[in-house]
Amino acid sequence: MSLSEQQVRELLQSVNDPLLKRSIVIRDVKISDKHISVKAALAKTASAEQMDVQQEAVNKLKEAGADSVGLRFEELADDELSPADKEKINPGTPPLLSEGNDTHFIAVASGKGGVGKSTVSANLSAALARQGKRVGLIDADIYGFSIPAIFELERRPEVKNDKIIPPEKNGVKIMSMAFFSEDNSPVLWRGPMLGKMLNNFFTEVVWGELDYLVLDLPPGTGDIALDVHRLLPTSKEIMVTTPHPTAAYVAERAGKMAEKAEHEMIGVIENMAYYESKETGKREYVFGRGGGDAIADKFTVPLLGRIPLAQPNENGESGSSSIFTEDHPIGGIYKTIAGQVINKLERVYTH
Repeated sequence: MSLSEQQVRELLQSVNDPLLKRSIVIRDVKISDKHISVKAALAKTASAEQMDVQQEAVNKLKEAGADSVGLRFEELADDELSPADKEKINPGTPPLLSEGNDTHFIAVASGKGGVGKSTVSANLSAALARQGKRVGLIDADIYGFSIPAIFELERRPEVKNDKIIPPEKNGVKIMSMAFFSEDNSPVLWRGPMLGKMLNNFFTEVVWGELDYLVLDLPPGTGDIALDVHRLLPTSKEIMVTTPHPTAAYVAERAGKMAEKAEHEMIGVIENMAYYESKETGKREYVFGRGGGDAIADKFTVPLLGRIPLAQPNENGESGSSSIFTEDHPIGGIYKTIAGQVINKLERVYTH
């Protein structure tokens, strides 16, 4: 049967905000045939509690006849919360951000989109894990989350004791906004909401002991990049660019932002550096040359590596994962890059 907006709102009246112990706030309901789209507000988003609410709401609507349900959540505004409400949701300082924590934070940034930054973040994380390191990866590219797809990760996080247990793939613990978005829906939140969500990735997720936490930042110098710089005062930064002069030019702006936030840039990775013919071995510099060197010289940091254009499954292997294996030539390049990162941050790496 087709549900009316009033019926949807009545059904969701019994779904409570776990922190505030009252009905969730329904902002908007849209109905198209048997698809129902709901926008709701909670005291805290991107949390274990949101995942429980999400599942409960979807189940109730599908049991009542909806074929598919799309949910979007935002956090309640400050003026919607009483002082008692705010006391309930204040998480304090998470262990990962506490003083004395030995985790190395690495933010992977770019000046513009389309340079393969997320693929670099994922493969760098996997390469660090192959070196025996305990690695976490936060998909902080909130508007363009892609890390689960890059890893071909189908499992979602588990919820235990009101905390989120991140799924693991290729030895890397992963958290992404993709886990909180139904049907690959776009994220339409304002900057402050996204900043709170990012903070919850630190407060609500049980990471355990990590040697490295890699953050795949959104491209450019927007709100999320600023929030990361605020949350992680000791973060290191790796800049990803292509050889093209325009990509290098905008990467310079992102690098200057990191400098102003007193984040140490530890190197540059030039992605899509060239295409190498399997038949002749000849290299074609499709996007030009010199972009990575220009940024490295500008900030007096090493060029950690040049990644050529290639597919991990170029030999017809099944699967869509974009993670290069260790015995793949590009996997070898990432191994070398990971070694340089370890050597820089730990000063103990040997081949």
